Parts: sequence; structure tokens; C-alpha cells
Amino acid sequence: MGLFKKRDYIRINPTHSIQETTAPVKPVVPDGMWEQCPSCQQAIYSKQMGTEKACIHCGYGFRIGATERIELIVDQGTFEAWDSELSAHNPLDFPEYSEKIKKAQLTTQLKEAVLTGSCQIDGVRCGIGVMDSQFIMGSMSSIVGEKITRLFERAQQEKLPVIIFTASGGARMQEGILSLMQMAKISGAVKSHSLAGLLYIPVLTDPTTGGVTASFAMQGDLILAEPQSLIGFAGRRVIEQTLRQELPKDFQRAEFLLEHGFIDKIVSRNELRTTLASLLKLHGYDK
Repeated sequence: MGLFKKRDYIRINPTHSIQETTAPVKPVVPDGMWEQCPSCQQAIYSKQMGTEKACIHCGYGFRIGATERIELIVDQGTFEAWDSELSAHNPLDFPEYSEKIKKAQLTTQLKEAVLTGSCQIDGVRCGIGVMDSQFIMGSMSSIVGEKITRLFERAQQEKLPVIIFTASGGARMQEGILSLMQMAKISGAVKSHSLAGLLYIPVLTDPTTGGVTASFAMQGDLILAEPQSLIGFAGRRVIEQTLRQELPKDFQRAEFLLEHGFIDKIVSRNELRTTLASLLKLHGYDK
């Protein structure tokens, strides 16, 4: 044990008076100047990401809202919202759920966790659905299911292809069985749309999990995904505890799913618009 007690360091200034040292001054960094990639953990100068908000090191696409996604993908001024009057509600009177809905609506300026409608991508008209992970983690409620079902039904009537950007934590627990029923309802609409000979392309973004993965996210004719996106059904810990073995580090990442044949192509965010336009035209929708 030392002879001296632990205490603040002192220094002598030029006038020989004794004063306590102060803590080092941290440089002031403006908010939002730097971002850390959730995937590769690298620091990124925000302006380098551009409007796409994608990591310059690994290509991971940062989570963005539904309206931001539409601005990136569709031709300017061509988006027409469908079923915009449908709003989230509390069918089971789940405690504090109504307050959570109101908070999400204020944060996102959306009525529910999915935005649906029609648009043009490089001049090609299609039906589009964009899920928003900022709205109660993009969870699938009865209204989300209803909007996506109507999207496929109207697209079938108008003979339009459908593109859906998935971003979800799965079925919404506050709506219980009503939420789970949406898996079957949407799947039926997807099948009917397919039997009509129409194209469906889901684009899986981070995260796409639970009942969304178990239904319409994996039912497309061509399944695309953004780099490093988390895609799966059950959580990693649940699977490891069930199998009693450690899973690969990249398990449930888009690259792992591509390697094992679950998805068709990984497309970086800055190439999504041109890739989707090319696929639509390749299937004869530019006429």
C-alpha cells in the first residue's frame, strides 16, 4: 500500500500558486456528423453516405422511413397512396397500446407501419408497399395485413406487378391471433396475384423477421435483399438454445441466405432503383 492517499493531481502555475487540474476539454462534434455502422462497426462521415444512407465500407443500408424509401426509388411525383384512410387501432383493448400507436404516428407521420400505393419506376407503373421499422418495429398488425392484401388485390385488377420493401420485427403481439391471421390472408392474395400471371418482387431490408419472413417476404417470384440485412424467423438465441450449438457469425444475414439459396440477389441501395426497373422491363411491363 502506498504512502499517499489517492487524490486529484495538482500543478503549479507560473505564479507559483497551487490549483487543481481540470478535466481535459473534449472537442465539440456537431450531432450527426459521424455515424457508426451497426454491421461492420466502422465510423462513417455522414456526408459520405449520401441520400442512400448506406455504409461506404460494407454496403449495409441504414434503416430509413417509408417516405424516404419512396423518394429514393420511385419517379418523382408518381406515387399515389392507396387505402390511406386505414389507421392502426386497438382491437383487443391491450393496455397502453393506444398510446404507443399515437406516439408512433407522431414520430413517423404515418397511420400504420406500411405505406401502399402505385408508382412509376423509370416510367414503369407498379404497385408498391413499403414497411417502416420506426412504426412499432414495422410489426404486422391487422391493418398492415389488410393494406398489403388490398395492395395485391387492386394490383391484380389493374394488372400491375408488385414490389414490397419489407422491414419488420414480425407479428404485432398486442393484437394476438388477429395479427397472426394476416399471414394466411396476405398469402392468399399473393397466390391469386401470381395465378393471374403477375410479377411480385419482395426486397428484404434490415430487419425482416418473424411472421413477415414466414409469409409474403419469401413468396416472391424474385427475392432481393440489401447487403448485411438481418433476415430470419426465430431469434438467434432461441435457435441456439433449441439446437444446443453455436451458429455461424453471419447466420441470418443476407449473404448467408444467398449462399444457401433462400434469396436470388443482393443489391446495394444505390443500385436498387435501376435493378428494379430492369427486372420490370425484362418481364414486359414497359409496354
